[in-house]
Amino acid sequence: MAVDRDHVLRCAAALLTRKSTATMDEVARAAGISRATLHRQFAGRDALVRALEALCIEECEAALDATRLDEGTAQEALRRLVKELERVAGLLAFLYTENQLFEGEGQNEGWARLDARMAALFRRGQEGGEFRIDLSPAWLTEALYGLMASGAWAVTEGRVAAKDFHYMIVELLLGGALRRE
Repeated sequence: MAVDRDHVLRCAAALLTRKSTATMDEVARAAGISRATLHRQFAGRDALVRALEALCIEECEAALDATRLDEGTAQEALRRLVKELERVAGLLAFLYTENQLFEGEGQNEGWARLDARMAALFRRGQEGGEFRIDLSPAWLTEALYGLMASGAWAVTEGRVAAKDFHYMIVELLLGGALRRE
């Protein structure tokens, strides 16, 4: 029987976004396969995390494409972006804590592509007079990642209603990023 790698990754993502310390045994059970089968797909936790990273980057790039970042105001584009990223927020939250992904020479270039596209949105908002210019686009991008991760954790823990995710992220970010007269 062939193992559906995408199914295994999605099961792993669902589990690890709820329980970041899950073992490989728990991941295998969640995917409905044996630990040995899981290890044939992913040599260890690091390989699994790297595969989840690639999946997350792919899904974030798809969300950025769907957002149409150049249409309308930067604020409108940011609202659309948060809505599109909401489905991957839990995985982003998990990966946000995986420090090995962001250290050294092995950093995935996909993060730089995502950062550049998001920073361009914030830069457009600054140039159009919508966003504060004293906060760098790089900082606003990091703030967005941080808010997405925090929001995902709060929803997962039941401290915040899932229906409020989009509103909370956008309002807090824009509340601090908008240029005031």
